Amino acid sequence: MKYLIETYGCQLNMAESSAIELMLKGQGIEKTEEAEDADVVIINTCSVRKTAENRIWGRLGYFNSIKRKKNGKLDIIVTGCMAERLKDELKKEAPFVDAVIGTNEKEEIPSYVLSHEICKKDSYSFLSSYYEEGSFSSYVPIMNGCNNFCSYCIVPYVRGREVSRNVESIIDEIRFLESKGVKEITLLGQNVNSYKGEYKGQEVDFPTLLEIIYPYLDSIEFVRFESPHPKDFSNHLIRVISEKERICSHIHLPMQSGSSRILSLMNRKTTREQFIALLDKMRGEIKDLTFSTDVMVGFPTESLEEYEDTLSMMEIMGCTEAFMYYYNPREGTPSAKMDGQIEESEKIRRLECLINEQLERAKRIKEARLPFVTKVLVRGTTRDDKSRLLGYNEHNDMVSFLPKREHAKGDMVRVRLTELNGNTYRGEEIDV
Repeated sequence: MKYLIETYGCQLNMAESSAIELMLKGQGIEKTEEAEDADVVIINTCSVRKTAENRIWGRLGYFNSIKRKKNGKLDIIVTGCMAERLKDELKKEAPFVDAVIGTNEKEEIPSYVLSHEICKKDSYSFLSSYYEEGSFSSYVPIMNGCNNFCSYCIVPYVRGREVSRNVESIIDEIRFLESKGVKEITLLGQNVNSYKGEYKGQEVDFPTLLEIIYPYLDSIEFVRFESPHPKDFSNHLIRVISEKERICSHIHLPMQSGSSRILSLMNRKTTREQFIALLDKMRGEIKDLTFSTDVMVGFPTESLEEYEDTLSMMEIMGCTEAFMYYYNPREGTPSAKMDGQIEESEKIRRLECLINEQLERAKRIKEARLPFVTKVLVRGTTRDDKSRLLGYNEHNDMVSFLPKREHAKGDMVRVRLTELNGNTYRGEEIDV
């Protein structure tokens, strides 16, 4: 048998797809990139934005045409958040889909592929490993779901309440990844720093978890985490990041808006002033700190002055990266019913201005850091010059450099960076 898997949406979906693939391969089922060659197609879906769901409906139509060409000899499985949110609608509008499998039952997919049977589950369970064969970087989900109910977000309704992964299971996975020579891990959760576990009879929060897993790191040199919530970013967590060298000092900290009133409407449980105080605290304690963020414009009733608050907050935050988007109402969330919805043309105008400012700001920030020495994780050679290697550092900067010796994909190399070419730093390897 052969399978094809397509993944949409967040990093947790990507991690879960890797785990599904690992289980499928363990059953002797081979991967293919061509739908015509597949016996089963698995679509791991996202519901965060309407555009993602629209794209998936289009892909379902494409796979149905392949299924007809193969005289029905193609199983189509839809899983993930869209399957959870629109289970009945999918079954009605796409009767050619063989199985709609929600987020709690993803681990049952290999069983369904082999036997067309599935065990219904009432709660989410973590898989033993999310490793992608041959990769030097791996996601490590540590929690699932969200209790925050931001007024624009569908996640709590499709992922459910927060569930934290067993500490021993996380340690076991890190040991496994070490045996595979993995160099980078990213701890994942919808609200990763609200992690709550237990270890040796003691309660474990997120910074304590980082302290527990740290002695198990050998080949793993970069430890990242996404996505934290500002309200749960404790002094203990800041201290752990500042003290533990392998925990990357590039922090993704979602801002969403620079206006306290809009943040309140979003139910973000933090204010502009609290966010700025957190930034100041982090900058005062974490050496060589850089930020990335999520930011939204055009939320219902957002005035031009409040939009300007977001622009000024972006300047205060000084991100090297930002994921920027305009508000898109999601059916079933409180904000979709709010008065004061803003015209799409105005939302687009605000977003374009935000993006242009951020691109200029990121370039200015990156140039100001030069020159500096950094560890680079090698990804391969550059496209235009095979004598140069390409990789990235703990700050998620793309780096092109001239090596002094041969290196393989996944090697960690010290590089002195001397110039910025577009969005890529350039430099050369230095002796340790």
